[in-house]
Amino acid sequence: MKKGKVDALLGIVFGDEGKGKVVDVFTPEYDVVARFAGGPNAGHTIIFEGQKFVLRSIPSGIFAKDKVNIIGNGCVIAPDLFMAEAKELEAAGYDLKERLHISKRAHLILPTHRVLDRAYEAAKGKAKVGTTGKGIGPTYSDKAARIGLRVGDILDRFEEKYAALKARHEQILKDLHYTDYDITDEEKLWLEGVEYLRGFHLTDTEIEINRYLKEGKNVLAEGAQGTMLDIDHGTYPFVSSSNTTSGGVCTGLGVGPTDIREVFGIFKAYSTRVGSGPFPVELFDETGDTLREVGHEYGAVTGRNRRCGWVDLVALKYAIMINGVTQLIMMKSDVMNDFETIRVATEYEVGGKRTSYFPYEVGDDLKPVYREFPGWKCDLRAFTRYEDFPAEFKAYVEFIERETGVPVKIISVGPDRGETIVR
Repeated sequence: MKKGKVDALLGIVFGDEGKGKVVDVFTPEYDVVARFAGGPNAGHTIIFEGQKFVLRSIPSGIFAKDKVNIIGNGCVIAPDLFMAEAKELEAAGYDLKERLHISKRAHLILPTHRVLDRAYEAAKGKAKVGTTGKGIGPTYSDKAARIGLRVGDILDRFEEKYAALKARHEQILKDLHYTDYDITDEEKLWLEGVEYLRGFHLTDTEIEINRYLKEGKNVLAEGAQGTMLDIDHGTYPFVSSSNTTSGGVCTGLGVGPTDIREVFGIFKAYSTRVGSGPFPVELFDETGDTLREVGHEYGAVTGRNRRCGWVDLVALKYAIMINGVTQLIMMKSDVMNDFETIRVATEYEVGGKRTSYFPYEVGDDLKPVYREFPGWKCDLRAFTRYEDFPAEFKAYVEFIERETGVPVKIISVGPDRGETIVR
C-alpha cells in the first residue's frame, strides 16, 4: 500500500491570513486535519452557509463530519477556553468526542500562566511584546524548563502536580511584586474544563498519525500565526513562542520530514501585523485605514486593530525559503478592489544601500523600496475563473509569482468558502 502524505498549510508572513477558511476548503481532500503549534491565541475564522465560527484550538477540519481532527503535541491547551469553544460547536450540531483526538504530550495553560503573562508584559514597560495575554509564552517557558503540566497529567495524580506548579508560579509573581490578582472564579471554570477534557480521546497522537500514514491516509497540517512570528526565524523578540514554520510540523506532530510533500504558503494581497514589533511596510495614512476597515482587520481572538501595509516581497521570499513553500495562496484580494494604485515592497534600503534579504535586526533606518501597479478597479467577487480576471489583477499576481519563483495556485476573493478560485 502506498504511504500517505502530510501537506502543510502555513501562514508565511505575520499570520491572520485566513488559514481557517482554506483548511475548511481543503479538508475534503484529506483524511486527517492536525494542529501542530500554538494555542488559543490563534483565531481561525470560517464563514459558510450564513454561519460564522472562530476556532482557537480545534482544527478547522472539524466541520467535515467524516474526518479525524488532531491537536498535536506541539500545541498548548487552556481547558476552560477549549471547553467553551467545543461546547459552542456541539451546540451548532457538531459532535466532537469521536472525531477530535488530543495529544497527551500537549501542554496545559494554567490560570497562573495568564497572570504571569500580564506580569511579564508589565515588567517590560515600553519594550512589551504585545501578547494576547492568554498565557502562551509562560506555558512554553515551563515546557522548555521541563516543569510544565501536560494533558496526560490529568489522568494521574493531577491535583498534586497542579498544586505544585501553581505554587511555583505564585512565588514568581510574589518575587515580581505582582500580587494584585484573583483567579478564584477563573480557576473554578478551569478545573471544570479539565474534567470536560477527560471526556475526549486523549492519546499518543504521534503514533496515531504515523499509523494513518502507513495505511495510505493523507494528513493536512494546519499552521497557526505566521513565519515572521516563529520563535527562531521571526522578528524576535516580537514573536510567538512556538515554531510556526514547516519544521514545526515535524516536531509538533511527530512526523518525519520525508513525509511532508506540499507546503502551501498563505499570504494576503496586502500585509497586516498585530502587536508590537518591526513592520517595515506599515501605512500610517488613509490607505492603511482603508485596508483595515474594508478588510475588517481586527483580531479574531482579541479584537485588536491590525497594522496594515503593502505586500512585502522581502519578507515573503524569506518565508518561502524557510518553509520550502511549493504553492502560494493569496487571500483577501477583493479588499483592494477600489484602489487606483497598488504598491509592492521589492527591497529594503538601509544606510543608503539596498538589500533583498531580510535582516537580523529591523531598525528605524530601514525603508522599503516600492514598485507601483495600477489597480483593477472592479469587484473581483464577480469572477469565478482566473482567466476572466482583469489584466491589471493578473499582472499583479504574475509579478509576485516571478519574483518569488512559486506559483499562486489559489486566490480568495471573499470570506465565504465558495469565493475561492483554484488555478
